[in-house]
Amino acid sequence: MALTKVNSGGINFTTGKVLQVVSTTKSDYQTIQGTTFVDVFSLAITPSATSSKIYMTLSINLNGSERYSAAKMYRDSTQINMGIQVGNNRSRVSIAAQSNNDASNDTLVLHNSSTTFLDNPSTTNAVTYKVKCGNTYGGSMYTYVNRAHSMSDEAYVHIGTSTFTLMEIAG
Repeated sequence: MALTKVNSGGINFTTGKVLQVVSTTKSDYQTIQGTTFVDVFSLAITPSATSSKIYMTLSINLNGSERYSAAKMYRDSTQINMGIQVGNNRSRVSIAAQSNNDASNDTLVLHNSSTTFLDNPSTTNAVTYKVKCGNTYGGSMYTYVNRAHSMSDEAYVHIGTSTFTLMEIAG
């Protein structure tokens, strides 16, 4: 990223500079049932200027009892980093899990998905960013974070970690 230095009234600042970083890693696993998306990550950050951007990175390990597990990202209560609205019923998500119980041995596989997003909260008040996970198909389906559907005690059945990071970028 190119940096632009500006001299304004004797104050020097650089756009594009990382001003602060907030990060969390989830090493335990979480089981979520149904189509209600529940919190997996929650991080608060207070931008130092209204021109600041928040660069978000998410690396998450997901699996499901069936297909259609996903993650959604939020700024406070507003969903962000999602696809455009197409039709009336399609789910707008940040990440869709690769799980497919019809694929050979997929219940044993831990799938890593990642996304990045540059948000412009336009505030100097504290902002809470969340990642919520769930299933977009049915109430009897399960979504698994950091574990495979199968919990058999075998070397080829993995347990993982997921990380959510926020970086304030000078605007």
